[in-house]
Amino acid sequence: MKLIIITGVSGSGKSSVIKHMEDMGFFCIDNMPPALLTKFAQMFYSENSLFSSNVAVVIDIRGGHMFGELKDALKELKELNYKYELLYLDTSDDVLIKRYKETRRKHPLDSANSERSLVELIVDEKEQLRYLYVKADYVIDTSELTPKELKNKINSIFSLTRNKSSINITVESFGYKFGIPLDADLVFDVRFMPNPFYDERIKELTGNSEKIQNFVMNADYSVEFMDKLVDMIKFLIPYYIEEGKMRLVIAIGCTGGKHRSVTVANKLYETLNSESEYSVSVSHRDIGKQ
Repeated sequence: MKLIIITGVSGSGKSSVIKHMEDMGFFCIDNMPPALLTKFAQMFYSENSLFSSNVAVVIDIRGGHMFGELKDALKELKELNYKYELLYLDTSDDVLIKRYKETRRKHPLDSANSERSLVELIVDEKEQLRYLYVKADYVIDTSELTPKELKNKINSIFSLTRNKSSINITVESFGYKFGIPLDADLVFDVRFMPNPFYDERIKELTGNSEKIQNFVMNADYSVEFMDKLVDMIKFLIPYYIEEGKMRLVIAIGCTGGKHRSVTVANKLYETLNSESEYSVSVSHRDIGKQ
């Protein structure tokens, strides 16, 4: 039995996440008042609990002045030894502004007599949520995610069929020109590797192509780096598991996220995926960008 608390900035996709988790078999409650969290946890974890499934609840700034009670509620859960996992959804300010303009929704902190701009409201909300961001077990930046990609991330984290004694590993390629993934636990820079971008014959291909992979790996230092990277990751994984970490995001970056990072991410995925006790997935965040 698992209790998942979902929070994060308004407009980051919490409604989509809670709907998808309901489809996954979770019992879901949206916009729960923080004052009810401890009582709900007592009911959920009681010997005579009527719950037969895992539970996900959304608690966020929509609770108004009641939201301030969440910090004490989380502290009380810890004192009572009621285990929970905290999922935080984040989004960049510019994307949030764009989403609010497109939907024409009112920000939860925008009161009737408020003269604050949307930017000021977003900054205020993030400041109020900062302690939750730091405390979160999982942070997902939805700025560049499509609904399908967000769904896949939720699946990879909270799949009810995964081996609980193991760890879920995501290997993600990215381009530094588009920013480092905010949910990355480990980040590796592979911009030192041979760059196919300067070969006109293959520059339009991606790291999913064998020609690109051969180009990138056609250097002794590329092969040596790959061997050392795999050895280090394999060394670290058991210690992450021992620490209780259930999800590990390994980000591999090059300039544009199309050639070198994709090649290395694919090769790391193939190696780790051969370890049957691990659940491993690979994604290429910026492979289609120019």
